[in-house]
Amino acid sequence: MLRSIKGLKDILPQQTPQWRYMETLAHTLAAQSGFSEIRIPIFESTELYARSIGGETDIVEKEMYTFPDRDGSSLTLRPEGTAGVVRAVLEHHLLESPSTRKLYYLGPMFRHERPQAGRYRQFHQFGVEAFGTEDPFMDVEVIALLWRFFCSLGLQDLTLQMNSIGNTQDRENYIRELKQFISSRLEMICGNCQRRYTTNPLRILDCKVPICQEATKDAPTLFDHLSPESAAHFQSVLDGLTSIDIPYSLNYRLVRGLDYYSRTTFEITSPHLGAQSTIGAGGRYDGLVALLQGPSTPAIGFAVGLERVALLLPEQISPPKIPLFFVAGFGKEAKPIAFNLLNELRELGIRADTDYKSVNLKSLLRSADKLGAGYAIILGDDEARSETAIIRNMTTKAQESVKLKEISQKIQSLAS
Repeated sequence: MLRSIKGLKDILPQQTPQWRYMETLAHTLAAQSGFSEIRIPIFESTELYARSIGGETDIVEKEMYTFPDRDGSSLTLRPEGTAGVVRAVLEHHLLESPSTRKLYYLGPMFRHERPQAGRYRQFHQFGVEAFGTEDPFMDVEVIALLWRFFCSLGLQDLTLQMNSIGNTQDRENYIRELKQFISSRLEMICGNCQRRYTTNPLRILDCKVPICQEATKDAPTLFDHLSPESAAHFQSVLDGLTSIDIPYSLNYRLVRGLDYYSRTTFEITSPHLGAQSTIGAGGRYDGLVALLQGPSTPAIGFAVGLERVALLLPEQISPPKIPLFFVAGFGKEAKPIAFNLLNELRELGIRADTDYKSVNLKSLLRSADKLGAGYAIILGDDEARSETAIIRNMTTKAQESVKLKEISQKIQSLAS
């Protein structure tokens, strides 16, 4: 029997109400905050990700699904959403209109990761990107939207972790001191971090391997190397969060895994997910638009891993209690009439279904029960000849005969 590829997951019918609930909430809250939806391609030029994410990051070096196109160019399934959104913003001149400077997306991403709880090779993200201002209140607005999303889902025991990694000059000054600190401890850190020492030393602080955390526990912090401008910006963000009652904790080791971040970085974590505790994260990327050959444009965004969020939701989220009307048509004369009624109900926006396999009333009512129908519309040849149908309440078993010309109106009253 053929099975799904390792690291991929089917979202089954009993799980889709949970996903539709998350996605509908994402659409609603993003729109309420003035964000417009954008849909970008699932694959892009590999160069886009190498330039934006950073050629020496784990994602680019180890995790991307890259393949040659027939013309010899290199293409990559998107590992994250920000780079593609920035590319689209520049290509379609979206920065020129205020209505398209705040964007959001929902969709699948792809990384060749080791599968584990809440982490798959195809995963889904809800993300937002806001362009054109470095005002700290935009940072607060974006973080508040992320916090509101999780609170609206009823998630509890969450922690918002905050840090600032400053501007480019702040980081260059800090990295020199950090490398000096780590140089005497190289043999105490993992192989990946030994490689990062020369390629991306900031990522050593973000390593979850215990020996690396122990080796760097007394490392100098980037926070202490912020310029006055970066420090003032970050303090304004923190003050803004306090003013709207969003609690936070400072985490000076929070540097994020992508090269394009600057200044504000943040994560929201849950204690109920074990080591993979992050469910949403983001930050500023004031240099990314210029890096991709656009005008110098400050920006900030976040992404939510929906698979991880799903682990925190109840296994069964009941779909809206919209009654199902099961059309039980049987008999040569009645079946065409029943089918037309079924179609008419759907045209009216009424949830209706039938079962073409069942050939008699007993089996049709059994199917109605299995589908959880609230009502069965019984229409056999006798009813067809008398131009009536029987409406049966599947809970109370009460039945009522109704003229066919009046049945749609009657069903509409029951459905409301």
